[in-house]
Amino acid sequence: MSQKIEGAPPPPAVQGTGPLGRVAHAGGDRSAPVENVQAGDSLRLTGEATGLQTLQRELAAAPAVDSARVAEVRLALESGSYRVDPARIAERMLDMDRLLA
Repeated sequence: MSQKIEGAPPPPAVQGTGPLGRVAHAGGDRSAPVENVQAGDSLRLTGEATGLQTLQRELAAAPAVDSARVAEVRLALESGSYRVDPARIAERMLDMDRLLA
């Protein structure tokens, strides 16, 4: 069974309920300050959001590289005592694959 598609009907016209505030027309004066919507508006963050903000600030302040760990690995490489554990590497790669799947 086949059907011929003649085209989609035109989309319905978008109808608004009127402007939400003062509308600045293109080329109009935009030097006036923006007006507040309501003086009583407020924002209250949940405990989880506040905790995430705190964590974000802590992470932003932390160094991107652990210099002590870099120095430790460098010394181990230079002394020849650095050992690669292929089983651990494979396990971590599989863990990453599971997380991404």
